[in-house]
Amino acid sequence: MKNGGHGDSRWADVYLVAGSRGVSVCGDFLAATTLALVLQQTGHGGLAVSGLLVAASLPLALLAPIAGRIADRADSRIVLVLAGLAQCLTCAFLTFVGNPVAIIGLVALLACGLAITQPTLSALIPRMVRPEDLPKASGLTQTAGIIGALIAPALAGILVGQSGSRLPLLLDALSYLALVVAGLAVRTRRHPAKTEKSQDRTTFRVRDDRALAVMIGSLAAVVAGVNAINVFEVFFIRGTLHASTTVYGIVSASWAAGMLLGSVAFGRYPKQKITAPALLALVAGSCVSILIGATVGGAGWLIPLWLLGGLCNGGTNVFVFVIVADRAPAAAHGQAFAVMTAAVQTASLLGLVAAGPLVDHLDARLLVAAAGALGLLISLAAVPVVRRGGAAVPVVRRGGAAVQVARRGGGRGPGGGAPTGRPGSRCDVSHVAELCEPEAAVQGIASRS
Repeated sequence: MKNGGHGDSRWADVYLVAGSRGVSVCGDFLAATTLALVLQQTGHGGLAVSGLLVAASLPLALLAPIAGRIADRADSRIVLVLAGLAQCLTCAFLTFVGNPVAIIGLVALLACGLAITQPTLSALIPRMVRPEDLPKASGLTQTAGIIGALIAPALAGILVGQSGSRLPLLLDALSYLALVVAGLAVRTRRHPAKTEKSQDRTTFRVRDDRALAVMIGSLAAVVAGVNAINVFEVFFIRGTLHASTTVYGIVSASWAAGMLLGSVAFGRYPKQKITAPALLALVAGSCVSILIGATVGGAGWLIPLWLLGGLCNGGTNVFVFVIVADRAPAAAHGQAFAVMTAAVQTASLLGLVAAGPLVDHLDARLLVAAAGALGLLISLAAVPVVRRGGAAVPVVRRGGAAVQVARRGGGRGPGGGAPTGRPGSRCDVSHVAELCEPEAAVQGIASRS
């Protein structure tokens, strides 16, 4: 079945993917927290812990070009099953390793699998549901991931304290089997077009779509500043505002709780109103919350502000997913989502790396205010650019020759106005692959947690 105006949405597939995402994210955070505790308890310093975090994130940025091509050109079922099994075995092997270098190496290997499975799952979602149901489907998967991320740290602390590190790592290994189940059970499937029937191939580069490129670049710049808040806030809340550890924990959890609310609320938002300017407005909303938070005299005021910031953050994740899926050709969804993930992960790492030296030399309140103000200025400056940016024109290669596909109608995509083509139809310029390859079967992105 090809969705997008034809047939009903496959909600059973969406729930399977959302469930597998929640379980696998819980497993990822469970392993990360467990291994950080193990390194700390065995006397290894901050360098080992920071190396662990870098190893868990860097492959997502470095492997984006390869991962995107795999997601678009390989059978999604085969990718999910093989990657899930490989990650399961790698994590099981982690339970018998104690050397910090080996641990970091195996974590990097796990992240390589994640770099491949993320765009593969992301590219499946738009083909499971009708276009008008895409925000709801995205909200469901975002909600499942946030719940998994919220459960895992507390669970890791309990399990490590009661039974050591082996049990949580084995549970993480089992969690990767959720990807295998999803790969085998979902009816929706992406696979490359049969070359003997068609030699057409859609080539999509994010930089060819000005609005999308500016949106991703602006979002990445904001993520670098906002993610640094993860380092700044412990010094701001505990040192500047003199709050207790309990209050610090509640404030930190408020952002994640807001994200959960945002993914649910904005998952019900009408798709036609999800535009790049609306996305940047949500990003600005998160930054305003941070900027106001830098002025408070008591940590209690941060709870509602962080809830509001997280709410906008959750909505941002939903909007990003819908806009990327809408603007990129269907045949290149894997590449588009991989580029988006790479940009956010790289920015996140840069923010964390820069935050350490800054917090040692500058006042924490000033740093929080600067991060919020910088993000607000970037998001506001990007609005007029994305309003002027039109829809991308994909290039279809036929027998090795590049052919540009003319736009239909005079409308603009989510970057600046009404979408092209008929309302409710995916046979428009942003999904031109369905016109050119009819035989082909038709998924916290920005997150502080």
